[in-house]
Amino acid sequence: MHTCEFAVIGAGVSGLVTAWLLSRHHDVALIEQNQWFGGHTHTVPVDDPVGLMGIDTGFIVFNRKNYPHLSSFFDHLKVDCQAVPMTFSASIGQGDIEYAGDNLDTLFAQRSKLFSPSHWRMIADILKFNARAREDLSSGIDPDLSLRDYLNQLRLGDGVRDHYLLPMAAAIWSCPLATMLEFPAASFLRFFANHGLLSVSDRPQWYSVKGGSQAYVQAVLAQLTGPRFSDSPVERVEHDGQVYRIHTASGNQILAENVVFGCHADEALALLGERATEDEQALLSCFRYQENTAWLHTDERLMPERRKVWSSWNYLADYRLAGRPVSVTYWMNILQKLPEGARNYLVSLNPLSEPAQDKVIKRITWNHPVFDREAMRAQASLKDLQGKNNRWFCGSYFGYGFHEDGIRSAVELCNAMGIKAPWQEVI
Repeated sequence: MHTCEFAVIGAGVSGLVTAWLLSRHHDVALIEQNQWFGGHTHTVPVDDPVGLMGIDTGFIVFNRKNYPHLSSFFDHLKVDCQAVPMTFSASIGQGDIEYAGDNLDTLFAQRSKLFSPSHWRMIADILKFNARAREDLSSGIDPDLSLRDYLNQLRLGDGVRDHYLLPMAAAIWSCPLATMLEFPAASFLRFFANHGLLSVSDRPQWYSVKGGSQAYVQAVLAQLTGPRFSDSPVERVEHDGQVYRIHTASGNQILAENVVFGCHADEALALLGERATEDEQALLSCFRYQENTAWLHTDERLMPERRKVWSSWNYLADYRLAGRPVSVTYWMNILQKLPEGARNYLVSLNPLSEPAQDKVIKRITWNHPVFDREAMRAQASLKDLQGKNNRWFCGSYFGYGFHEDGIRSAVELCNAMGIKAPWQEVI
């Protein structure tokens, strides 16, 4: 039996940062269902001929412009980061259409495309889309307009939609193309604008954590003094009107005055069960999750056919498999600046075919939030749940589903209690 002021359920970035901030003023217990702390921050040790290295399989990169809280958090912890290139390629129909966007050579990796009207139309439509999107963001867009309807209004060719916009967007949000088309257009354009994706220049510099992102998790854990439970899925949460009693599958019981649900929205609602208030039920039920399978491997068949278009992010699609989850392969040697001479390490999300068994290092299942219009509308009211019945909520579903959104939700939760993050105290 463990007694504390706060029990934090979920040790992804949201729960981890919440526990870290709260622990400066309160007794905090941290409870995680996985065998590791960090959630989507999961670094796998790999013994390569050039030496032992850590390969990230979930959270990989960030930039300082769009990740201000995460950047300040890393600075405070003195996490060592490195600049890395962020490039994108698309390979469609087993190499029938293949290009990368970093220069003219890769944009026309298939020299026949120099004489292809459809390829030139796609390039012209990209420029048209960027210009129109900037104009519409300035003048305002109907918040209920879907991306599908917005693209139809622009009368763009199928090429820019199917071979550029949707592949890039689906890769960013890890969801099927059909789901992406229902994404609110205003949120889509705002995200693209903030990340410099509506221009061919002025794009932010991206960074990864040296040695793997688990380094920041270890730095946080080293500063936590309260009890921590990994490999401990929460089975039920009871409340007698004064104290919460949390039961885990590993047999632990934690008594807490307050509980923070740092897990996914659907998981929080399931744990609350019949005790969920009408507001909790109405808001948390708006968030759906997409299951994605990630493979860490060395099978180069899951990269584009043409080596010159290999990029940091590589979108792959097959005409015969329409409607399936998005398939993306991340080239970790580039994204983590792995030592020269190391094997090519790849992380493939929902690959078109499974990597060869003898080249598989690890298989992981991730669940990513789906941001449809219902979810986006619910976000504005999530803050109204905080503190009622001594229950608190945080997670990347408060924003766009990224690490910055998770840490921002943690900071705002603590701000609501009068607790500032160290970087806020400096400002």
